[in-house]
Amino acid sequence: ELHRLAYNQVFKEFDTGVEWSKDYYGVLMNSVGGGKPKMRFHFTENGWPSSKLGPSPQTKEEQEALIDALQERKTVIFQENVQAGKADPRPGIVELIDKALDRPDLKTAVCSAATKSAVTEVLNATLGPERVARFDLLLLGDDVSKKKPDPLIYTTAAERLGVSPADCAVVEDSKIGLDAAVGASMRCFITYMPSTADQDFSLAEQAVEDATRLDLDTIFPP
Repeated sequence: ELHRLAYNQVFKEFDTGVEWSKDYYGVLMNSVGGGKPKMRFHFTENGWPSSKLGPSPQTKEEQEALIDALQERKTVIFQENVQAGKADPRPGIVELIDKALDRPDLKTAVCSAATKSAVTEVLNATLGPERVARFDLLLLGDDVSKKKPDPLIYTTAAERLGVSPADCAVVEDSKIGLDAAVGASMRCFITYMPSTADQDFSLAEQAVEDATRLDLDTIFPP
C-alpha cells in the first residue's frame, strides 16, 4: 500500500491527473513486475499524460524521461514514508528469516525487482541493518535486466550462491513471483495478500495467509 500511495502522490505532484485505486494497483501488482514497467504499461494502455515536465510525451525518449522522473521522486516519497515508521513486516516473516539465518547449512537471499534504494530502506526499517547484513545475497532493482515473472532474478541468485535451483525454496506473495520461481525450477511457497488471494497458486508447494503458517524445518529438513 505504501508503494501505491507514493505513486499517487508523485502523480499529483507532477500534475498528471493519474490516480491508481487499490483494486487497480492490485491488478498491476499481479500482472506487471517492477515500478517503471507498471507505469509504462499503464500509460501505454491509457494514454501518456501531460505533466509539469510538458505536454504528453510522444517519442520513446520523452516517455522514458517522464517515467524516470516519476520513479525517482516516487522512490524518495516511499523512503520518507518508511523512515516515518509506516512499513511493518508481514506476520511471521521475521521469525522465519531468523530461523533461516541461524541455520549454518542454508544460504539466504532477497530478490526484489523494486528500486534498490527503496528495498534497502524497507529492509533496514523492518528487519534492521544487522539482520540484513547477514543475508548471503541481495539482488535488487536493476541488478538483473529482466523483471519477474521472468526467472532471471532467481536463476542469477542460484548461480551466485553456488546452489542448484532444485535445492532452493522461494517465498513469494503473488502469481508473478510464483511463475518466476517455477520458471527457475525452484520450489515456491506462497504467503498471499488480500489482493492476490484469488490467484492460481496450484504450482506452489504451499499457499498460506502469512509466514506464521510456514515451517522452515519442513521446507528444509535439518
